[in-house]
Amino acid sequence: MKYLLMVCVDESIELTPEEDAAEMEAVGAWVREMDARGVRVLGDRLRPVSDATSIQLRGGDLLISDGPFAETKEQMAGFDVIECADLKEAIEVASKHPGAKQGTIELRPFWPEE
Repeated sequence: MKYLLMVCVDESIELTPEEDAAEMEAVGAWVREMDARGVRVLGDRLRPVSDATSIQLRGGDLLISDGPFAETKEQMAGFDVIECADLKEAIEVASKHPGAKQGTIELRPFWPEE
């Protein structure tokens, strides 16, 4: 089953260049491990929430606003699509992601292909 693994972090937390480099190395190690296991399908880091644009269509009117639609402390910073045997394996894969240590990893299953 495919899952969307959303990496959510508090963008107000500023990392030193050394901390950012260590985090990127840790994420790189996770990517290499999951690629080697054959569970990672696709993934990437996202630009900051300040670069986001939200789109809504209400009553035939197109509404465009800067920033995210959700007003939350944590914002989506990156994503991965993983393919696992079941939720148990998906949780195990997500729990190894470095983002789980300081942020939140949300797993969401894709609708099954018919």
